[in-house]
This record gives sequence, C-alpha cells and structure tokens, in this order.
Amino acid sequence: MSGTQLASSGAGASTNSVTGLGDAAAPEPTRIVFGTDGWRARTADEYTFVNVRRCAQAVAEYVVARGEQARGIVIAYDRRFASEHFAAAAAEVILAHDIPIAIASQAVPTQMSSFEVVQRHSAAGIVITASHNPWTDNGFKVKSPTGAAAGPEMLTDIEARIAAGAAGQIEGRPLADAEAAGLVERYDPFDAYTKFIAPNLDLDRLRAADMDLLVDPLYGSGATWIPRLLAGGKIRVKELHSERNPYFGGVNPEPIPPNVDEALRTIAQGRYDLGLLLDGDADRSGMADERGTFVTSLQIYALLMYYLVEHRGLRAPVVKTVNETSMAERLGERYGVKVYEVPVGFKYVGPKMIETGAMMGGEESGGFGFGMHLPERDGIFTDLMLLDLFLCEKEAGRWPTSKAIAHLHEIAGPSSYRRVDVHFDQAVYPALKDRLLVELPQKAPHDLAGRPVVRTQPLSTNDGFKFFADDGSWLLIRFSGTEPLVRVYTEAASTAAVDANLSAGEAIVRGA
Repeated sequence: MSGTQLASSGAGASTNSVTGLGDAAAPEPTRIVFGTDGWRARTADEYTFVNVRRCAQAVAEYVVARGEQARGIVIAYDRRFASEHFAAAAAEVILAHDIPIAIASQAVPTQMSSFEVVQRHSAAGIVITASHNPWTDNGFKVKSPTGAAAGPEMLTDIEARIAAGAAGQIEGRPLADAEAAGLVERYDPFDAYTKFIAPNLDLDRLRAADMDLLVDPLYGSGATWIPRLLAGGKIRVKELHSERNPYFGGVNPEPIPPNVDEALRTIAQGRYDLGLLLDGDADRSGMADERGTFVTSLQIYALLMYYLVEHRGLRAPVVKTVNETSMAERLGERYGVKVYEVPVGFKYVGPKMIETGAMMGGEESGGFGFGMHLPERDGIFTDLMLLDLFLCEKEAGRWPTSKAIAHLHEIAGPSSYRRVDVHFDQAVYPALKDRLLVELPQKAPHDLAGRPVVRTQPLSTNDGFKFFADDGSWLLIRFSGTEPLVRVYTEAASTAAVDANLSAGEAIVRGA
C-alpha cells in the first residue's frame, strides 16, 4: 500500500502515528455489524473517524481480494453533521490501497452513488449517511457493483474483515496527493442522472402538467432535486426545508407523521394537488393527497404496482418485504403478476429483483426500486413515477388525487396501516430481544380485532414473528436492525381494527 498511518483525530489527518486501535490502553474496538440498511451509530460515541476508517479498510480489502482495484470505488455523503469529513477519511483509506475513487462534490442523494457505481462499472460504493435515523447518528452504507445494497454475502465478508483488523494499523493517502496523481474524481451526478431517467420518464410531460406540487425533502440531500428536474414548464413546485440543517428541525428525517406535519398542514390549506416527500438521504419517498391526508407506504407500493401494470402494461414479477402490503397479492392475482416476499431490508430486495427480473421492489419504510431503473431505492425517481401515475389517472377522469387512490382500493381491497416503534434503552435491548424471541410464539394473540389468528410465521431472519388472521389482516412484531427498538406493524381493513391490533402487539412487547 502507498500511504501514511492515520491518527484518529479527524478527517484528513495524516501523520506517522498509528490509529491506536492496538494499544493496550485503548478501549475495546467497537463491534461493527451491518443491519438492514448499513451500519449506524451515535456520532462521537461509536461513530468515530477511527471506526469509519475501519469500515473503509474492510471495503478496500474486499475489492483488492477480488482483484478489482482498477474499477475504483464511488463515495457519497449526506447533509448530516461532518458527513463530508467522514467521507474524506474513508476516501484516504481507500486511496492508500491504490484504488481510484470518484467522490461527490457535494452532498447528494444516496441513490446517486448506486447510479454512479452502475455508470462507472465500479467495484463498490460507499455512502456516509444514517438515512432517517435521529440527527445524533451517522452511518456507513455499502453498494454492490450492481448498484444494489450490498447483499448478505458481501456484508458478511466485510464484517469479518472489520473484526479481523480491529487491532491493526490503518494507512491513508492524503486526498490532495492522490488527486494530483489522478486517482480522485469529483462528480456532480445531476446532468447524467437527468439523461439516465429520460427513457423511462417523460420529463417534458411532467413539466407541462397544470398542477401545484408541494415537495418536502426534510432538510436532506434530496433538496432542490425535484424542483430542478421539473423546472422550465407549466407545473408549479414549492419546496419546504431546502436548507442544510443537521438538526433536521428537531424531527427524525423519515417522511411520516409527525415529521411531515408541516407539509400536511400546508397542503391542507387548499392550493396543492399533490404532496411528495423524501427522507434525509432521499432514497425513500412519501406522499400526501390534495387534502393533506398522508398516504401510507403500503398504499404507495400498491399504487406503484397498479401504475406499472395498468398504465405501462408490464407483467414482470414484483418483490416486497414481509412488512409490506397484502394488496400486492390481490393485484398480482388480478393482473397475473408473481409476487415474491423477502425479509426486511433492501439488501434482500435488490438481489431478489435481479434474480427474478422484477419490475419493482419495495419495503414498508418507503424505499422502492425499479427494474427499468436501479435495483435500489430511489425516492426521487419514485416521487416522479407517482406524479406520472396521477397524471395518467387525471387523464382517465379519476381526479383529484384522493379519487385516484379510492379507485385503487376498489380493485385492490381495503387497507389501513400503522406502525408503532417501542423504544428501549440500549443496555437492556439485547437481553430483551433474546427473551422475546423465545416468548413471542407462546404470547401469540388468539385473534386480531375479533378475527381468529390462523397462522404464526417466524421471520427467516430470526428477528420477529408475523401473525395472520383469517381475513388476510396481519400483525408483525420485529426487532429493528439499526436502532434499539421493537417495531409493531399491522395492516387491516379499517382504522379501528388497526388500533386494536397495535394495542395488542404493543402490550405483548411492553409486557416483556
């Protein structure tokens, strides 16, 4: 390797001192595990420059072991506190292995790293982001050469390398030195991305729409993207929260209530036809109708599937996670479309999309990927697809937005959905998880809102259970892979049934 050993003081530090990871007086190295969507931790606690460099070292070793150094690695980062400096620290470690990098010239949506990996035929991608986690956190995501989230096999390899190198020294090559040697490229993906999506989305048609659109990127790295993509036409776009704010206005940057309540109130004032939402790194999407009514991610999944089969005439398979809507199966039966179910996380969705040639994949958290586009979540592309859907519905006479959604439920069946996150202290969480995984089958509810439970399904990832009633409604209790909390989800035919199911599920969890 060609580099100097890095001190742990901060981004860009390059001295002859070692990282300190192997010193006897140093604390025990953090055990780094990639959950459903990368590794995340609290900044300045476990999320440190030392640990980011450990992750980068493992990715570099993975690429070197495959003999793919010449293909390079793409690096991107979001708008969180110090993300650009963590990205620079990761870049210097990669460069010490003589691996060229392309690093974003500014904060960009996470999916732009996927796009750049595919366009450049890169060996991997690294994104510094904690997605929708609290503002106190940051994270480290890895992309595979397909642009999809790194799958279990790739992540297992990287995790093993992180653990094996915990006590070792990490070298780094200063960015300025590597840039002078031609190993660093700064990229802005906007123009290339615009051309990339053009064959699958008629941007001129969207720009010409006589509509008022509200966009809320929640201060994240998706800010300005949708207004810029739709600029120059008849459509009127208003964007909230465009400025950088690492505090995210005091809410988690996840596009669900109450985090998006300001956007919902603004729409409810009466002058907008549609609201489109993004999470903190813009790989997840959200939506509201013209009344300011929030549209759930399960409804969005069904709307997108309906759009692809009804308005685009596609019949390829779809992929959904275990916490996604049962409307998918009903639409699949109606249109002759195969539905595949996988565990929670796009590290399962993306590979399954590639394996099956799926036209779409999605998860409950609002992430959707498309076979015509990328096998990875893209909130911006998803929001534009939703806009196109409602233009198609408007042309068919189903307008306003709420009427088009009502039409979906006429053919896909009713769906009311909600999720509750039950938070626990990190110190008790591991023991609670172990105990609940044993006790949950014995504590299974006998009924869901008065309907008998006919099946209990343990999740294949051993992180929860799903309970099914005889009418197709379900309750899911699952441990988060990124935060110390238990998620309780349910889908049923009415809000009253949803409330009853959530109460039952929350009581089971809190009773532990």
